[in-house]
Amino acid sequence: MAILYSVRNAHLLTNNVLFLRFLVSIIALAFVLAIGFLLVILSCALYYNWWPLLVVATYILAPLPNALCGRCSGEDDLMSDYNSGVIDAGHFITGMFIVTGFCLPFVLAHAEVITVPAMIMSIAGGVLVYGTIIAYTHFFAHQGDEF
Repeated sequence: MAILYSVRNAHLLTNNVLFLRFLVSIIALAFVLAIGFLLVILSCALYYNWWPLLVVATYILAPLPNALCGRCSGEDDLMSDYNSGVIDAGHFITGMFIVTGFCLPFVLAHAEVITVPAMIMSIAGGVLVYGTIIAYTHFFAHQGDEF
């Protein structure tokens, strides 16, 4: 009887450990995301220039083309390996937004609209934000595909 009880508790302990790992990783990703946004906001506030805040618009707009084009694509194609042009267009537009998010601070600094330290802080914030998004999709996108 004691062995059966310990086996049941071991299963519960394993589930609790998995849940804690999941929770710690979500909290860590949220912390890194907050640091990224903080760097972008500080690049605006410390140098009294709010132009680097345009980078936040690219963070918001970047995932939208993939979401919209993924919804519009047809799942009734004859070949399942074929990606439609709508999905490819969504990937292309998302890539444009991501490149814009990294290059806009360079362009603003080259035009002397913002200072170089503001550019560096804005780009560092962008790296942290996009890195968090990539890490989240890498670790948590395929939780249900275990078969």
